Amino acid sequence: MKHSTTQPTRRGRGPARRIGRSLALVLPVVLVLSGTLAVTRVNWSGNPSNSVLTASDLSAPGTAAHPRAPQDVLRDHLLTELQEKDPGVALTHLQEAVDERPSLAGHCASIARTLGRAAVRLYGPARAQSYARPVCDTSYASGVLAAHS
Repeated sequence: MKHSTTQPTRRGRGPARRIGRSLALVLPVVLVLSGTLAVTRVNWSGNPSNSVLTASDLSAPGTAAHPRAPQDVLRDHLLTELQEKDPGVALTHLQEAVDERPSLAGHCASIARTLGRAAVRLYGPARAQSYARPVCDTSYASGVLAAHS
């Protein structure tokens, strides 16, 4: 019997092993990033009209350490609506939000006052007051009055 003097070739030193190692390093990073992006697409606000949470919503100060409270999200959304449309639309949506989520009722008055102050800045006191309606015990009107005086 004759013994071979050549050593057997080692398995796994070829390109397949290098590709496998690269995938083992890159794949977890890709999975984490894709999961993070998927989470940003979920409607966490509970507001059906705002069904997509964009990455810019996450860049606001304080959102990395603490998630924003539902009343803060609602207030900011309504302030944007007040600027883009009019205070009447924002007040209607405030009432609808409180009707849908009674847990927001405790924040309704402060949100309505904030809307009233913002309306005075945008429309002036007379026009802002013309949008007043009995949402949250006339807190909108008190916000208009406070911003005007």
